[in-house]
Amino acid sequence: MNLVKRLFENRRVVLASRSPRRKQLLQQVGLEFDIDVPDIDEEAFGRGLPPDQVALELARRKAEAIAPKHREAFIIAADTIVVLKDAILGKPRNRQDAIAMLRRMSGQTHRVYTGFTVLQLPEQQRVEAVECTEVTFKPLSDEEIEAYVDTGSPMDKAGAYGIQDTSAIFIERIHGCFYNVVGFPLARFYETCKAKFFKGN
Repeated sequence: MNLVKRLFENRRVVLASRSPRRKQLLQQVGLEFDIDVPDIDEEAFGRGLPPDQVALELARRKAEAIAPKHREAFIIAADTIVVLKDAILGKPRNRQDAIAMLRRMSGQTHRVYTGFTVLQLPEQQRVEAVECTEVTFKPLSDEEIEAYVDTGSPMDKAGAYGIQDTSAIFIERIHGCFYNVVGFPLARFYETCKAKFFKGN
């Protein structure tokens, strides 16, 4: 039996996310799920909280927002944020914003946090965790930045880049989970859920 699927006892699984990266990563490990996108205002939340708590609280809110519609299911929700020094970098508002973000990140090390929540209904059991990965960019020229932004890829990504796309050539090194930077820390998710939900024989 698939190692990930067996954690959820053949119960329906719902992913509370519109992210194509999370969808692809969970499908990659063999999980079958439906998608229900929560309606929450991510931009209005998190001022004054540490970045790991911002990511985790947003994941909780996403799971709880759709929970009333799913009486018997496992709900998976996550949120990924990019932090440079003490500043949280969200998705760029426009081309110039994306260019400005990448200029700030050029030659610097930033942190990527993903918080995830798994909510088991109707038991109301919950597991959650936060993963952090450090990513170091090589120094970037304006030509490199503008050529990447012109692909359109940065516009729906926190920090204005996706490590799985052509911006891979900008990455000097990473410390931690690669998949966390893509959008979901698969190993941490599996180990956390296994400790809570797997009954074994």
